Amino acid sequence: MSLLSLMLLVFWVPTGMAEAQGIPGIPALTVTPGEGEGVQEYSVSLQILAFMTALTFLPAMLMMMTSFTRIIVVFAILRQALGLQSTPSNQVLLGLTLFLTIFIMKPVFEEVNAQALQPYMQEEMTSLEAVQQASQPFRDFMMAQTRESDLALFMRIADEQYATPEEVSFWVLMPAFVTSELKTAFQIGFILFIPFLIIDMVVASVLMAMGMMMLSPIIISLPFKIMLFVLVDGWALIMGTLAASYGI
Repeated sequence: MSLLSLMLLVFWVPTGMAEAQGIPGIPALTVTPGEGEGVQEYSVSLQILAFMTALTFLPAMLMMMTSFTRIIVVFAILRQALGLQSTPSNQVLLGLTLFLTIFIMKPVFEEVNAQALQPYMQEEMTSLEAVQQASQPFRDFMMAQTRESDLALFMRIADEQYATPEEVSFWVLMPAFVTSELKTAFQIGFILFIPFLIIDMVVASVLMAMGMMMLSPIIISLPFKIMLFVLVDGWALIMGTLAASYGI
């Protein structure tokens, strides 16, 4: 039995049993005309199906439309600069990045909740109108963090021109925003690398002067780099810098 046949059997049998017993079924696919011209409203079942399908794109949306990309890249470069291959672990870095992203994106989430989610929950707007209203705060956030050069690059690739920032297509703005985030993350990572690189060079020079060619400089420099990072309160400094880079 194919997968399609199994799915049809699963959904058709309970419906047929309910109809046989006189129990009214729930219309799964119902489209009714709305109040405005050309406006259609979908049944709750179809809206739930669309919502569950949209959840599969949630990880991509989290990385491509928020501060997640910049933060996780900076943390990865920091771990590499310290010379620690697996400490902190990936789970710790991802969790820290997630909650720091929520902290930075809190004003945007609150605006989405006030402009789109709450009116939709109170049935004051349709699902399509709610999506349009919810996209505007994210659009403003991405536009504020996107470099003009990156935006011009993707406008040239797409062969499109826009008179005002409000007319920029969402599909042009998103890759331009991600490119700007990666560029900013690598700039921050370069600054982070400099003091640890100096420590590595000093330790390597001392070991060569003492004739200890067989001793790895990384083993000697690692405690000094960790001590330097702790003395300057590195975690608080980096998180504060990342938050300040978004104007918080």
